[in-house]
Amino acid sequence: MHKSGDTLPVRIAFVGGGSLNWALTLMADLAEDTRLAAEVRLFDIDPTAAERNARIGARYAQVSSGTPATYRACNSLPEALEGADVVVISILPGRFEDMGHDIAIPARYGIAQAVGDTVGPGGFVRAIRSVPMLAEIGRAVRDHAPEAWVCNLTNPMSCLTGALYAAFPAIRAWGECHEVTKIRRQVAALAGEGASHRDVEVSVAGINHFTFVTRIALHGRDMLPDYRAWAEAHREDGSFLTEPGKDEEHARYFGSRCRVAFDLGARFGVPAAAGDRHLAEFLPGYLDDPQRWGFALTPVEYRIRDRAAKQARAEALAEGQGTPAASRSDEAMVDQIVALKSGAPFVSNVNLPNTGQMPGLPLGEVVETNAMFSGLGIVPMVADPLPAPLTDILRDHADRQTALVGAVMEVDGGALFPLFHSDPLVRHLDTATARAMFAEMLAATAQWLPDNLRGAA
Repeated sequence: MHKSGDTLPVRIAFVGGGSLNWALTLMADLAEDTRLAAEVRLFDIDPTAAERNARIGARYAQVSSGTPATYRACNSLPEALEGADVVVISILPGRFEDMGHDIAIPARYGIAQAVGDTVGPGGFVRAIRSVPMLAEIGRAVRDHAPEAWVCNLTNPMSCLTGALYAAFPAIRAWGECHEVTKIRRQVAALAGEGASHRDVEVSVAGINHFTFVTRIALHGRDMLPDYRAWAEAHREDGSFLTEPGKDEEHARYFGSRCRVAFDLGARFGVPAAAGDRHLAEFLPGYLDDPQRWGFALTPVEYRIRDRAAKQARAEALAEGQGTPAASRSDEAMVDQIVALKSGAPFVSNVNLPNTGQMPGLPLGEVVETNAMFSGLGIVPMVADPLPAPLTDILRDHADRQTALVGAVMEVDGGALFPLFHSDPLVRHLDTATARAMFAEMLAATAQWLPDNLRGAA
């Protein structure tokens, strides 16, 4: 058991180490943390980006509240993985231009998508090109760091976490998502001044980006009745929610009025936890009129501009301009690592293969529930059963995601189109139209696909 005042050495391999988002978030979290003594190895297919981030990491180390983390860029994935205790995966599957095709092509066929990275036609094609990438990483973990804990941050979360297990069944991996933080923040605001969302406990059930909570507590107080009453009171007008500290344009494209979540809660009798932009893509109706429901379709053009701005800021930071800040984000990864290294238990919602923790869904499918992190590893906690109509929707998506991973891993192109056409956002199209859209989407992303999947339509 970890003793107070001791530091915990940890070797972290960051795959996608040139990241402009999650890598820098981890740096700020490690700089604020006083428990870990981290050695971070950054690997990226763009080595100059990894080298830039190593320089930025050195600047964060200068403002560390505890033992400064060390950062170095690695020339190969095996070099980064050898001897790693923890592997973090944060990659962009393809380019934002590919994501642009994932959104724009279905739009020409009348299918709107708010995000397009999880389900729907965009999420489906993103999975086809990214499952082989995650499988390659999974096999590298098998060969170079088989005992490491592996945290996947990349979407589509369910498919890609499943791909890691398909490539290396003994992998010790989990999928990490911060969407549930939204409902925690709402409950803390509801509780009043002095309440922190970090103290809000929720019992999570579902699959990634289509999550629900069956119990809510704050300092031992049952907050579920209060939340239900508040959500019902705001079901029509909504309650605007965005990420703290973001600018007006970001709020316009990423914020929402939570009306989808409130409506789903009223329909199924259990509060929805994920953000409206994601929830809306799991079933038809809400995307027909996003303005009515109070959310926006996030344009890829904005993502490209935002990435360019982040890159400019990162380059300036790497060259000594500006001041990095040791600050704690909403991400739970540092707390999870501390629990695994120290043995002090920590509960967090995560994505894992179902071993019985998600009632009503088949074993082996990747689900999102709470889990206990400790010296015993990651132990999933059994969720409360969800209402049967909601479980049916979850099973439909989880079955499709599992079959999609299997088809790509087995390079079974013939299995892909029927799965694509069965998605709730696509199934209203006649077969010829759906097949034409699928063929166009595959052609647009062909450079990332195995040869025998390019003509899968």
